[in-house]
Amino acid sequence: MTLPTLLKARLQLPVVASPMFIVSSPALVIAQCKAGIVGSFPALNAREDWQLEDWLIQIREALEAWDQDNPSQPSAPFAVNLIVHKSNARLEQDLALCVKHQVPLIITSLGAREDVNEAIHGYGGLVFHDIINNAFARKAIDKGADGLIAVATGAGGHAGVQSPFALVQEIREWFDGPLLLSGAIGNGAAILAAQAMGADLAYIGSIFIATEEANAADNYKQAVVDSGASDIVYSNLFTGVHGNYLRSSIAAAGMDPDNLPSSDPSSMSFAEKTDNSKTRGAKPWKDIWGSGQGIGAVKAVLPAHQRIDQLKQEYQSARQRLLAQ
Repeated sequence: MTLPTLLKARLQLPVVASPMFIVSSPALVIAQCKAGIVGSFPALNAREDWQLEDWLIQIREALEAWDQDNPSQPSAPFAVNLIVHKSNARLEQDLALCVKHQVPLIITSLGAREDVNEAIHGYGGLVFHDIINNAFARKAIDKGADGLIAVATGAGGHAGVQSPFALVQEIREWFDGPLLLSGAIGNGAAILAAQAMGADLAYIGSIFIATEEANAADNYKQAVVDSGASDIVYSNLFTGVHGNYLRSSIAAAGMDPDNLPSSDPSSMSFAEKTDNSKTRGAKPWKDIWGSGQGIGAVKAVLPAHQRIDQLKQEYQSARQRLLAQ
């Protein structure tokens, strides 16, 4: 298993920060990359189509300035998440901007398309596709993805239901390329565990909600600090696709977290939506807060670099414990 040079040479910790809808901001991405992990954001977080180009320029200029001032500790590359689902009317124009600015790493979700992969490969970029089972993994590689993101049970946002042990094991029987693992990874020991299972990198999101740079409301950040794995609810009500959400935000919207109705998967859309009577007008991600089960490790809202420093220390401590056995 060999990581591309782009990642292997620039990472201080084997981590890619996952793109979180609304939450991942340019400030958070820049802080993550400066601290030595891949920072990422969904293209749709730039709510106006013209804003995406501004963000790409802002991130690249900030990281280039950092690299000039810190040649011995250069920044990690950044990534942009593209939703490939048919309801994303902005896909083509967002893809064109990523090609124009030669984004180093593209994360594709909810569909795999050969033409998207070919466009990114045209300038030497990499495409990692997120999947929830082995069948989707094979389809992604067949359509030209360079790497896979295995989204296992307990991951924040749209998550799968398979154990990370089973999912990684099945993928590694046939795929020896870059493999990332997502699902309740909240500390440095879990990062090492992901590698021990066969993943190259950990894919971490929810613990970065409770950072100063995250574009999240203060009560959202505090809810992450105050919650644990038992406070996560798995439902498809809010987007048509099953995902993990904070129990407290569901209750605050006037719904019973333990008795949620189901939604039709065909209702999934990334266009502007009208209020849904089933959700009492509450909107996913804005009012109903996504989060994974790994947030029990979060004890305070911190600057992103401090959270990453903590992960580095925990990771090295875990390695030393194993070597000492």
